[in-house]
Amino acid sequence: MSLTSWFRWNEPPNRISQRNPTEMVVETLMMELSWQTKQAEKQQRERENEYRKIKTGVDYGWLVSYPKQSYDISPGERLQLEDMCTKIHPSYCGPVILRFRQLIAEYEPEVQEVSRLFRSVLQEAAEKIKEEEDAKKLARQWNTKNKTSLSLTTFKSRSRISPFISDIKTISEDVERGTQPTRRFWSMPEFRNAK
Repeated sequence: MSLTSWFRWNEPPNRISQRNPTEMVVETLMMELSWQTKQAEKQQRERENEYRKIKTGVDYGWLVSYPKQSYDISPGERLQLEDMCTKIHPSYCGPVILRFRQLIAEYEPEVQEVSRLFRSVLQEAAEKIKEEEDAKKLARQWNTKNKTSLSLTTFKSRSRISPFISDIKTISEDVERGTQPTRRFWSMPEFRNAK
């Protein structure tokens, strides 16, 4: 008996992720938020250093050691943001990240404002998703209504007018009531042979 059967070294590792797409979206968006928070914190430190340089005239930046990340989102706010991320469809993950980065570059927010900006992007995307779902729902309803109405019109077009049974009132009906019934039908014109 070989030892390789005891140890699982020969088995290939599972490369396929067992997570569902929603978890992947939440993880991706929250990683983007934490990265943008770190970048905003870094930019804020650089602005403060520039301000100190201008104020004091001396650069002590080489003496200062900064912590890895001093600002952190509160657990309650983090849970709310993760809940909002679950409502984002995987196909919207990329556009949400692009919009978030665009707003970060445009406004250059403080560290505390990054999570609020992220929340606004998520709300905007959720509203857009809801509008598209409503539009698809209306389109489906419209298509089903059109199918039923088309079937009714098809049914109506298949019905034929019977020349022998007529409920259609004509102008000459009053005149014809006073005469003897002839062999002619009301819906057919009367032709007489002239001899």
